[in-house]
Amino acid sequence: MTETEKQKQEQAALLEEGRLLFAKECVFVAGAATLEMLPDLPLNEIAFAGRSNVGKSSLINALTNRNTLARTSNTPGRTQQLNFFELGGRLYLVDLPGHGYAKVSKSKVEAWTRLVNTYLRGRPKLRRVCLLVDSRHGLKDSDREIMSMLDTAAVSYQIILTKVDKSSKSELKSVIEITEKELAKRPAAHPNVFLTSSHKGIGIEELRAEIASLAE
Repeated sequence: MTETEKQKQEQAALLEEGRLLFAKECVFVAGAATLEMLPDLPLNEIAFAGRSNVGKSSLINALTNRNTLARTSNTPGRTQQLNFFELGGRLYLVDLPGHGYAKVSKSKVEAWTRLVNTYLRGRPKLRRVCLLVDSRHGLKDSDREIMSMLDTAAVSYQIILTKVDKSSKSELKSVIEITEKELAKRPAAHPNVFLTSSHKGIGIEELRAEIASLAE
Protein backbone atom coordinates (compact mmCIF):
# COMPACT_ATOMS: atom_id res chain seq x y z
CA MET A 1 0.00 0.00 0.00
CA THR A 2 1.38 3.39 -0.99
CA GLU A 3 1.52 6.34 1.42
CA THR A 4 -1.25 8.08 -0.53
CA GLU A 5 -3.48 4.99 -0.36
CA LYS A 6 -2.82 4.72 3.36
CA GLN A 7 -3.79 8.36 3.91
CA LYS A 8 -6.98 7.90 1.91
CA GLN A 9 -7.86 4.83 3.97
CA GLU A 10 -7.25 6.70 7.23
CA GLN A 11 -9.34 9.64 6.03
CA ALA A 12 -12.18 7.30 5.05
CA ALA A 13 -12.06 5.70 8.50
CA LEU A 14 -12.25 9.13 10.19
CA LEU A 15 -15.20 10.17 8.03
CA GLU A 16 -17.00 6.93 8.87
CA GLU A 17 -16.38 7.46 12.59
CA GLY A 18 -17.90 10.92 12.27
CA ARG A 19 -20.88 9.61 10.34
CA LEU A 20 -21.58 6.91 12.93
CA LEU A 21 -21.35 9.34 15.85
CA PHE A 22 -23.70 11.89 14.30
CA ALA A 23 -26.13 9.16 13.24
CA LYS A 24 -26.78 8.53 16.94
CA GLU A 25 -29.58 10.18 18.90
CA CYS A 26 -28.97 13.83 19.79
CA VAL A 27 -31.20 15.23 22.51
CA PHE A 28 -31.56 18.51 24.38
CA VAL A 29 -30.46 18.03 27.99
CA ALA A 30 -30.19 21.50 29.54
CA GLY A 31 -30.49 25.21 28.95
CA ALA A 32 -28.66 27.82 31.02
CA ALA A 33 -29.75 31.46 31.04
CA THR A 34 -27.87 32.27 34.26
CA LEU A 35 -24.61 31.23 35.89
CA GLU A 36 -26.52 29.22 38.49
CA MET A 37 -28.18 27.17 35.74
CA LEU A 38 -24.92 25.92 34.17
CA PRO A 39 -25.13 22.11 34.42
CA ASP A 40 -22.40 19.83 35.77
CA LEU A 41 -22.06 17.27 32.96
CA PRO A 42 -19.74 14.22 32.69
CA LEU A 43 -18.82 14.14 28.99
CA ASN A 44 -16.56 16.25 26.77
CA GLU A 45 -18.12 19.35 25.25
CA ILE A 46 -17.80 21.09 21.89
CA ALA A 47 -19.16 24.63 21.89
CA PHE A 48 -20.40 26.60 18.88
CA ALA A 49 -19.91 30.36 19.02
CA GLY A 50 -20.30 33.14 16.49
CA ARG A 51 -21.88 36.45 15.69
CA SER A 52 -25.66 36.59 15.66
CA ASN A 53 -27.12 35.15 12.44
CA VAL A 54 -23.82 33.56 11.35
CA GLY A 55 -25.56 30.20 10.99
CA LYS A 56 -24.82 28.35 14.25
CA SER A 57 -28.21 26.71 14.54
CA SER A 58 -28.23 25.76 10.85
CA LEU A 59 -24.80 24.15 11.18
CA ILE A 60 -25.78 22.15 14.28
CA ASN A 61 -28.91 20.95 12.48
CA ALA A 62 -26.86 19.97 9.41
CA LEU A 63 -24.28 18.09 11.49
CA THR A 64 -26.97 16.11 13.34
CA ASN A 65 -29.23 15.55 10.30
CA ARG A 66 -32.10 17.27 12.05
CA ASN A 67 -34.16 20.22 10.95
CA THR A 68 -35.32 21.50 14.31
CA LEU A 69 -32.74 20.40 16.91
CA ALA A 70 -31.40 23.94 17.18
CA ARG A 71 -33.79 26.76 16.40
CA THR A 72 -33.03 28.86 13.36
CA SER A 73 -34.26 32.40 12.84
CA ASN A 74 -33.76 35.41 10.62
CA THR A 75 -33.86 37.53 13.76
CA PRO A 76 -30.37 38.07 15.25
CA GLY A 77 -30.11 37.23 18.94
CA ARG A 78 -32.71 34.44 18.92
CA THR A 79 -30.55 32.08 21.01
CA GLN A 80 -30.66 33.71 24.45
CA GLN A 81 -29.18 30.94 26.57
CA LEU A 82 -26.57 28.19 26.42
CA ASN A 83 -28.22 25.06 25.06
CA PHE A 84 -26.67 21.65 25.76
CA PHE A 85 -27.34 18.63 23.51
CA GLU A 86 -26.12 15.09 24.27
CA LEU A 87 -24.88 13.18 21.23
CA GLY A 88 -24.95 9.40 21.44
CA GLY A 89 -23.86 9.31 25.08
CA ARG A 90 -20.35 10.37 24.02
CA LEU A 91 -20.34 14.14 23.69
CA TYR A 92 -22.22 17.36 24.36
CA LEU A 93 -22.78 20.00 21.70
CA VAL A 94 -23.24 23.46 23.20
CA ASP A 95 -25.01 26.22 21.27
CA LEU A 96 -23.88 29.60 22.65
CA PRO A 97 -25.78 32.90 22.35
CA GLY A 98 -24.66 34.91 19.34
CA HIS A 99 -22.31 37.80 20.01
CA GLY A 100 -21.95 41.16 18.33
CA TYR A 101 -25.61 42.08 17.91
CA ALA A 102 -28.95 41.53 19.57
CA LYS A 103 -32.20 43.48 19.67
CA VAL A 104 -32.42 43.50 23.45
CA SER A 105 -31.43 45.80 26.29
CA LYS A 106 -27.79 46.60 26.96
CA SER A 107 -28.05 45.08 30.44
CA LYS A 108 -29.29 41.79 28.99
CA VAL A 109 -26.45 41.69 26.46
CA GLU A 110 -23.98 42.29 29.31
CA ALA A 111 -25.57 39.46 31.33
CA TRP A 112 -25.27 37.08 28.36
CA THR A 113 -21.66 38.13 27.87
CA ARG A 114 -20.79 37.36 31.51
CA LEU A 115 -22.52 34.00 31.26
CA VAL A 116 -20.68 32.98 28.09
CA ASN A 117 -17.32 34.25 29.37
CA THR A 118 -17.72 32.34 32.63
CA TYR A 119 -18.65 29.17 30.76
CA LEU A 120 -15.70 29.41 28.36
CA ARG A 121 -13.15 30.12 31.08
CA GLY A 122 -14.22 27.57 33.65
CA ARG A 123 -15.31 24.44 31.80
CA PRO A 124 -12.82 21.57 32.29
CA LYS A 125 -14.63 19.26 29.84
CA LEU A 126 -14.68 21.86 27.04
CA ARG A 127 -12.43 20.35 24.36
CA ARG A 128 -12.87 22.92 21.62
CA VAL A 129 -14.82 25.99 20.60
CA CYS A 130 -15.97 26.11 17.00
CA LEU A 131 -16.00 29.84 16.23
CA LEU A 132 -18.24 30.40 13.22
CA VAL A 133 -17.41 33.26 10.87
CA ASP A 134 -19.42 34.33 7.81
CA SER A 135 -17.13 33.70 4.84
CA ARG A 136 -18.51 36.78 3.07
CA HIS A 137 -17.35 39.13 5.81
CA GLY A 138 -14.38 37.50 7.57
CA LEU A 139 -13.29 38.18 11.14
CA LYS A 140 -14.88 41.11 12.96
CA ASP A 141 -13.81 42.86 16.16
CA SER A 142 -16.45 40.95 18.15
CA ASP A 143 -14.86 37.68 16.93
CA ARG A 144 -11.41 38.90 17.92
CA GLU A 145 -12.66 39.69 21.43
CA ILE A 146 -13.79 36.08 21.83
CA MET A 147 -10.51 34.82 20.34
CA SER A 148 -8.44 36.94 22.75
CA MET A 149 -10.44 35.64 25.69
CA LEU A 150 -9.95 32.04 24.54
CA ASP A 151 -6.22 32.64 24.03
CA THR A 152 -5.94 33.98 27.57
CA ALA A 153 -7.93 31.05 28.98
CA ALA A 154 -5.93 28.54 26.87
CA VAL A 155 -9.13 27.08 25.40
CA SER A 156 -8.60 25.49 21.98
CA TYR A 157 -10.74 26.98 19.21
CA GLN A 158 -11.17 26.53 15.49
CA ILE A 159 -12.53 28.93 12.88
CA ILE A 160 -15.44 27.53 10.86
CA LEU A 161 -16.22 29.64 7.80
CA THR A 162 -19.94 29.42 7.02
CA LYS A 163 -21.99 30.07 3.87
CA VAL A 164 -19.02 29.40 1.58
CA ASP A 165 -21.41 28.66 -1.29
CA LYS A 166 -22.31 32.37 -1.33
CA SER A 167 -18.76 33.59 -1.99
CA SER A 168 -16.75 33.47 -5.21
CA LYS A 169 -13.56 31.39 -5.30
CA SER A 170 -11.35 34.48 -5.31
CA GLU A 171 -13.24 36.09 -2.41
CA LEU A 172 -13.08 32.86 -0.41
CA LYS A 173 -9.36 32.42 -1.08
CA SER A 174 -8.70 35.95 0.16
CA VAL A 175 -10.72 35.45 3.35
CA ILE A 176 -8.95 32.13 4.07
CA GLU A 177 -5.50 33.67 3.61
CA ILE A 178 -6.27 36.67 5.83
CA THR A 179 -7.86 34.46 8.51
CA GLU A 180 -5.01 31.91 8.60
CA LYS A 181 -2.44 34.68 8.77
CA GLU A 182 -4.18 36.11 11.83
CA LEU A 183 -4.62 32.68 13.46
CA ALA A 184 -0.88 32.02 13.18
CA LYS A 185 -0.32 34.73 15.79
CA ARG A 186 -2.81 33.31 18.29
CA PRO A 187 -1.68 30.63 20.79
CA ALA A 188 -4.96 28.75 21.31
CA ALA A 189 -6.15 28.76 17.69
CA HIS A 190 -6.27 25.57 15.64
CA PRO A 191 -4.29 26.29 12.44
CA ASN A 192 -6.79 24.74 10.02
CA VAL A 193 -9.84 26.69 8.89
CA PHE A 194 -12.95 24.64 8.06
CA LEU A 195 -15.09 25.61 5.07
CA THR A 196 -18.80 24.83 5.42
CA SER A 197 -22.19 25.41 3.89
CA SER A 198 -25.18 24.06 5.78
CA HIS A 199 -27.35 24.66 2.71
CA LYS A 200 -25.09 22.75 0.28
CA GLY A 201 -23.64 20.26 2.77
CA ILE A 202 -20.08 21.44 2.11
CA GLY A 203 -17.58 20.42 4.80
CA ILE A 204 -20.19 18.74 7.01
CA GLU A 205 -18.68 15.23 6.81
CA GLU A 206 -15.18 16.55 7.54
CA LEU A 207 -16.37 18.59 10.53
CA ARG A 208 -18.22 15.57 11.92
CA ALA A 209 -14.98 13.58 11.72
CA GLU A 210 -13.04 16.34 13.47
CA ILE A 211 -15.58 16.55 16.29
CA ALA A 212 -15.74 12.74 16.62
CA SER A 213 -12.01 12.69 17.30
CA LEU A 214 -12.69 14.76 20.44
CA ALA A 215 -15.51 12.58 21.81
CA GLU A 216 -15.22 10.31 24.85
